[in-house]
Amino acid sequence: MCLGIPVQVLECGEHFARCAGRNGEVRVDLSLVGQQAVGTWLLTFLDAARETIPAERAEVINAALAALEAAHHGATDFSAFFADLDREPQLPEFLRMEKQ
Repeated sequence: MCLGIPVQVLECGEHFARCAGRNGEVRVDLSLVGQQAVGTWLLTFLDAARETIPAERAEVINAALAALEAAHHGATDFSAFFADLDREPQLPEFLRMEKQ
């Protein structure tokens, strides 16, 4: 299984960037996204950037990865990782029955 890990660009060269993420600093291949400005968030797979992402998405992905790590250590309450878990599930609009 390959997980996408968000990292933030600290320094950028032509083909690689030095980035910081949840696992410390990494060298990231920029072949698919090109050079990026310092501060840009990237979604990486196996130390290769696949797309640029907003900081809010990086935060959500990092929370999900933290929940996965917590589950690995035996946690069963994931409400701290997902803000929307304390609400009733909602059906998508197209699955809701039309009112007669």
